[in-house]
Amino acid sequence: MDLEYLKMSPPEKFWFNFKGFFKRLPTAFAAFFKAIPKKLYKLWLAFAGIFINIGKAARDGDWKTRSSFGVMGFGLIARKQYLRGILYLVFEVLFILYMALFGWKYLSKMGSLGEIARVEVWDDALGSYTYKYYDNSLLILLYSLLTLFIMAGFIYVWYQNVKGSFLMQQLSEAKLKLPTVKDELRSYANENYHKSLLSVPLLGLIVFTILPIFFMIFIAFTNFDKVHYPPKELFQWVGMDNFVNVLGGGVSANSKVFAYTFGEVLLWTIVWAIFATFTNYILGMIVAILINKKGVRGKKIFRTILVMTIAVPQFVSLMFMSQLLDDKGLFNNILINLGWISNPIPFLTNGTMARITIIVVNIWIGIPYSMLICTGILMNIPEDLYESARIDGASPVRAYMKITLPYMLHITTPYLITQFIGNLNNFNVIFLLTGGTPSTMDMLYAGKTDLLITWLYKLTVSESQYGLASVIGIFTFVIVAVLSLILYNRSKSVKNEEDFM
Repeated sequence: MDLEYLKMSPPEKFWFNFKGFFKRLPTAFAAFFKAIPKKLYKLWLAFAGIFINIGKAARDGDWKTRSSFGVMGFGLIARKQYLRGILYLVFEVLFILYMALFGWKYLSKMGSLGEIARVEVWDDALGSYTYKYYDNSLLILLYSLLTLFIMAGFIYVWYQNVKGSFLMQQLSEAKLKLPTVKDELRSYANENYHKSLLSVPLLGLIVFTILPIFFMIFIAFTNFDKVHYPPKELFQWVGMDNFVNVLGGGVSANSKVFAYTFGEVLLWTIVWAIFATFTNYILGMIVAILINKKGVRGKKIFRTILVMTIAVPQFVSLMFMSQLLDDKGLFNNILINLGWISNPIPFLTNGTMARITIIVVNIWIGIPYSMLICTGILMNIPEDLYESARIDGASPVRAYMKITLPYMLHITTPYLITQFIGNLNNFNVIFLLTGGTPSTMDMLYAGKTDLLITWLYKLTVSESQYGLASVIGIFTFVIVAVLSLILYNRSKSVKNEEDFM
């Protein structure tokens, strides 16, 4: 096979590698899921190590260390570690107050998500009936989940408190100097500087990213929709019903239609991401090569023109193109007035034509970005490589396939993966250009050009199908995460990191 490969022309090699990449994807997926049990086993070992450390502290710890099991920070304060000891104690007091005054009230209702939403009562002052509101399922779920996160944080801090107390005991028994308050503060500016620097971003990540993801996952197991919408109505747990409906196994009439819609939208999303990524990348690279080619005049003018297209807000460009390509838009009017066509070209109203139009418009707005990135990399390719290729009699095409393209792919693979994942969730281009249209009767709440992200938007904003939308969000997250990990870990940029150093 190696000899056959060497006999291939550059386009044939490219097509062979391209097909081989997608043929290897199932194997990559299998390897990815096969590695999951090993990762879980390592995670279990890490948790087992935590329990072992706690057991050692309980068995070998003195009365000061054991007191820290109930009164956080006591073992540290008793050994004159006042700063950390007081912080642990304050944290425990605040946690108890939070649970007593706020957290437990919501956590106790998490199993039912509320019992009474509102009651109609007579108001003598108004002379009419009004509503008195009680339980709100949305707030119960949100604050219960927040409480669970706080409890997890408390358990982690409690473990660090026990671990720190036992460590101070061991240092004391070994007749070693215990760190002072000044030493602790200095450590957070030196060896523990990474903890100081990352603590605030980590907290923001938990609150604004991880917590919403878990909230979305929990919503997927409820019947939260426009019928069960707090505070007027409560919603309840429904188990796996939403997942069954999305996959077409439900008893409702819409279940099969929803499953068909999900398959169609998912397939189009993947096709769109592939075309949107590679067309922009390849054409942007070609434009960069042409502009940087020796002998080309006006390089600065061409670059300036392309950069100016980036300066125009994408919102404006896409809205302008949607009006320009409309059935009654300027482009169709010009063609009709010139007598070239008798009926408007359905750029945005025919399903297949609309998809092609979206890809073409995305090329128009995406090439300048790829051109700028490729320009910077092309300037760093050693000229000696091209000189050696010319001496050996290599044609420009062969030099491109053997030098330029491998170098570019090695450097820009992470960028390509980022672009691919970004295009899977490319809301702007679809929503501003077509809005997901044209609609079709065989798809539920979705049009021919809808991606998973725009369909998700319609399910939540327009249809208020929050439970079903959360399921779609989970599937989207899994697809994006798995593809990102597989593509990145199998790329040569990771496997052969030192090749172009």
